Amino acid sequence: MNKAVLQRVTRASVTVGGEQISAIGRGICVLLSISLEDTQKKLEHMVRKILNLRVFDDDSGKHLSKSVMDKQYEILCVSQFTLQCVLKGNKPDFYLAMPTEQAEGFYNSFLEQLPKTYRPGLIKDGTFGAYMQVYIQNDGPVTTELESPAPGTATSDPKQLSKPEKQQQRKEKTRAKGPSESTKERNTPRKEDRSASSGAEGDVSSEWELQLRRQNLVCYHWAELDPEKFKMLSTYTTLRIWN
Repeated sequence: MNKAVLQRVTRASVTVGGEQISAIGRGICVLLSISLEDTQKKLEHMVRKILNLRVFDDDSGKHLSKSVMDKQYEILCVSQFTLQCVLKGNKPDFYLAMPTEQAEGFYNSFLEQLPKTYRPGLIKDGTFGAYMQVYIQNDGPVTTELESPAPGTATSDPKQLSKPEKQQQRKEKTRAKGPSESTKERNTPRKEDRSASSGAEGDVSSEWELQLRRQNLVCYHWAELDPEKFKMLSTYTTLRIWN
């Protein structure tokens, strides 16, 4: 995943070969790395995060309530593959970083995405692949590390999603919830009430009681009736007994 370290600055600049090539005043300095797993979609996600991250105070002094776009401040972007560092003991390894030839294209694409949403004149950058001296006067200090979402992970902040991404997220939430309670009730077969009457006596099954309730007349031979069954039958039915 691509990583970025964003610093709130009062000023920042980049020097290459003793010559200053870029400089900004108040704004943010972004150190960006490109990994082997990066895609165009992940870069677009990173652009939205950088432009909308609230790292500035508002005019009333409320802390961390405004983004660089809200304040119309400057942005300085610097490529830095060393953010993909993996330590092997005390030795840094950069095998997760995208090779230079490919990474340059992704980095340039990142720079092209920024001015599509923000003012081009407020965006500066260093020189990709060059040995640079980067001067950063951190304000606060305020420093934030950003990462693109891992594969299959939904973006946590819905405000940063594009319209198609929001629609897809709503569909996934609906599927995850499953059928509503009313739908479940409609699809669940109703069970008939087979509970015994409070006035019933004797060891007679609920099925037996149900059959009695559904009949207006029951005929039995007197020899079939014991006292307990007689009570039950007389409670629910009209008896006709013959010899």
